[in-house]
Amino acid sequence: MQDSVTIGLVQWHAVPGEPATNLATALTLVAEAAGQGAELVVLPELWASGYDAPRLGSIVAAAAEPVPGPRSDALAAAARQHDIWLFAGSVPELAGGSTYNTTVVYDPTGAIIARHRKAHLYRPTAEDAVFAAGSEATVLDTEPFGRVGMATCFDGDHAAYARALRERGARLVVMPAAYEAGAERWWDLLHPANALANGQWWITVNQAGGKGDAAMFGRSRVIAPDGTVVCEAPRHDAGGPAVVTCTVDLAAGITDADEHNAALWTDTRPELY
Repeated sequence: MQDSVTIGLVQWHAVPGEPATNLATALTLVAEAAGQGAELVVLPELWASGYDAPRLGSIVAAAAEPVPGPRSDALAAAARQHDIWLFAGSVPELAGGSTYNTTVVYDPTGAIIARHRKAHLYRPTAEDAVFAAGSEATVLDTEPFGRVGMATCFDGDHAAYARALRERGARLVVMPAAYEAGAERWWDLLHPANALANGQWWITVNQAGGKGDAAMFGRSRVIAPDGTVVCEAPRHDAGGPAVVTCTVDLAAGITDADEHNAALWTDTRPELY
């Protein structure tokens, strides 16, 4: 694992039902993050379709593609052009007659090296009526970042899922999200707690925009293994898309966690649970 990595957090309000516009915006913002020195760039959840609960089924259907497909080819080209690791948010993926909410990871050559299909579908917005659920707690091995766990929004709200990623060796978790204002307190509590309890770095990237309780508030973050927020993008009401980069020492954060809070994941009593 390399010591220092510059992370690019890319947040904006994707336009519901306009996948071509959203792809153009994504590529522009990825280029901006790379121009700021980002080596690892993360996009939010369902940026291709946008997220509008009352018409989620129709906008997802309009944006759904297989992977690989035209959209993934464009994202692969961006990763290759900018020489970055691209955790390309989540997109509607067509596969085997079903639609999944899928995060795809591209390495700096543009190769697809992993995909995570969201396993915990958020019933209050009827995601379970639109998507098939994934069946894995996904981890991938990377040379620069070690073993990386993948979560999509509601996946990361489950402490048992975070622990499953830790048990599979993940010390960095990447979580695209479309987190609405009504649940902002969850954002402030759950993911720092997961990071602390499991000795993990967490990167959480949220959409940013909309109206009322359905608005997504932004505040994309990098959270250290002691639960400290070390980098945060602005709230959506600060205006427009945001690209925020920060440089962190992954290895030092993990070493500190192993020295000071390892008891949280080693001194367990499974027979009590």
